Amino acid sequence: MEERSVIHSTFVIERNYPANLERVFAAFSDPASKRRWFIESSNHTVEQYELDFRVGGKEYARVRLNERSPLPGVVCINDTLHLDIVPNRRIVIASTMTVRDSRISGSLGTLEFLPSEAGTDLIFTHQAAYFEGADGPAMREAGWRKLFDQLTAEFPR
Repeated sequence: MEERSVIHSTFVIERNYPANLERVFAAFSDPASKRRWFIESSNHTVEQYELDFRVGGKEYARVRLNERSPLPGVVCINDTLHLDIVPNRRIVIASTMTVRDSRISGSLGTLEFLPSEAGTDLIFTHQAAYFEGADGPAMREAGWRKLFDQLTAEFPR
């Protein structure tokens, strides 16, 4: 039997944000807000970003890594399809990530939004298949944790 070429992994990240459900949900549905916390970075240049936030709509990001990254000049593409949206309650997405013209992963992400005394609880479940040359589960989880930390800036106290 050949060596396994796919790694499967699931992780869950929970966060609380000091804002109501509508504001937290809007950070995912509003293109300007999502671009700010999800796409913008000092480690790359955004070459293209689109967000069509509806069931069946797509989110597409193409970035070129710069000298601050470990792979300067490399193009990375995140292509996402919105499978399910329940306003202020749930978003389900299917995504692929491509680096250097090679698909490195396919994933399913579920975002759940729950009211809490301190604002809104966010529960994110990420299930993925990582292919040859992929960043792997540990790096992907670390990346999502950083993104959710960056989301905090959308809700100044």
